[in-house]
Amino acid sequence: MYTNQHTLKHKYEFSGKGLHTGLKVNMKIEPAPANFGIKFKRADLGESAPLVEACVDFVSATSRGTTLDKDGVQVLTLEHLMGALYAMHIDNALITLDAPEVPILDGSAKYYAEAFSKDGLQVQNAPRKYLVLDRKVICRNEFGSEMVVYPDDHFSVDVMIDFNSKVVGNQYARFEKETDFASEIAPCRTFVFFHELEPLFKNNLIKGGDLDNALVIVEKAVPQEELDRLAGIFNVKTLERVPEGYLSHTQLRFSNELARHKLLDVLGDFSLVGYPIKGKVIAYKSGHSINSSVARELRTLALRQFKRGLNLSR
Repeated sequence: MYTNQHTLKHKYEFSGKGLHTGLKVNMKIEPAPANFGIKFKRADLGESAPLVEACVDFVSATSRGTTLDKDGVQVLTLEHLMGALYAMHIDNALITLDAPEVPILDGSAKYYAEAFSKDGLQVQNAPRKYLVLDRKVICRNEFGSEMVVYPDDHFSVDVMIDFNSKVVGNQYARFEKETDFASEIAPCRTFVFFHELEPLFKNNLIKGGDLDNALVIVEKAVPQEELDRLAGIFNVKTLERVPEGYLSHTQLRFSNELARHKLLDVLGDFSLVGYPIKGKVIAYKSGHSINSSVARELRTLALRQFKRGLNLSR
């Protein structure tokens, strides 16, 4: 259990494109002082633009990613980066972007985790303040998603997914204090079903999506001419469906990579509570919508505990 806050030892720079906007973006992640928290700066909007706190209070959209919006300043698709910061116990950092969206990179948190792990962290002279639950939190939504957070001495997450898919099947993943996030969770990539691609394009999403930053699941046989058309959209020579039901451009990094990626999303969205959590999370068919709903309730509980003067760092 970490008793003190941590920040980064060095500044890191990443460049890429936004998954949904398709815009090229340069991002800097820098150390920050104790009690600063995680904040985003939009350099492209000038010095007068407000910093955007990584806080669930500012979540404005949860469709295919989590969006923050403070006074009209938006930050899109931050969940993979935030998942890495949260899982690796980084409390304070300033993140500067020159476009609205965090770069998608390879669709995972792999490169963040590798960089932070290599250099280690800087211990700060300020205590970490934990949200210590005194009751369970339950949430269900109209999409069939369910999430329960139980009081516990440590933080853990159990994720179960079921897309009614013969290809994916039912998958399970777990994160606990013994889990090596950098090697077991961070490399797991985002995914999409083949039949979802056209609607997403038509809804002005995944402009930056390509076959290097997402797994594409093909549930049924698709005519080769349709695959050829998709290959043209993604600017690759050829595509074919492999027997396992994924497009031939990639191989799974884990047999349950999809569940592990959903777990990464939970970590990223729960980081927006603003405090590390002592609690056991059980999630079924989780997504950004229910993640954010539960994160809001957890933040409310944390603020109430602070108001009552309870020691959340115990």
